[in-house]
Amino acid sequence: MGRAREHAAAPDAPAGGALFRERVLPSPGAWLAVPALAALSGLAVAPVGTAAVVAAVLGVGGLVALLLVRASPLVVVTAGELRAGRARVPRSVLGPASGYDGEDARRQRGPALDARAFLLMRGWADGVVRVEVADPGDPTPYWLVSTHRPEALARALQPEVRPTETSPGPPAPGPAPGAPPSA
Repeated sequence: MGRAREHAAAPDAPAGGALFRERVLPSPGAWLAVPALAALSGLAVAPVGTAAVVAAVLGVGGLVALLLVRASPLVVVTAGELRAGRARVPRSVLGPASGYDGEDARRQRGPALDARAFLLMRGWADGVVRVEVADPGDPTPYWLVSTHRPEALARALQPEVRPTETSPGPPAPGPAPGAPPSA
């Protein structure tokens, strides 16, 4: 068991060939709604009896927790696509990506927002990543995606730098250019 624990991936570690993977879960402050709503439901049914209080607290608490998790989108970057919730876009049509947090993220979500942009927003995630859409036939200028780790998501979306077959490499061994062929 200890060995399996050593090799287990961290919860935020990408899995299955993903370059980035994050479930955008609510902040700790949002989770305070779970016990608060559960306690209020218990108070509401307190005159009925103890069993009703226990059932209401467990039922409402479980339901609110489930709703918070279900409202938490999964953001995944693979070599071929970006998935934000249920939406998918091939990386081949994406341009540069930039991560924002704090006041810059607020500006991206508000005054700088283009109404044509694709949005995957969650109020409990302070950071956002803006990914330009490079396809001229697509009316969507960019995607704006909420995340708790904007720099990591933006870094995962950057195109890989690979040498091409036409790029110059080190000179091949042999005679210098213009030298007579050796006999």
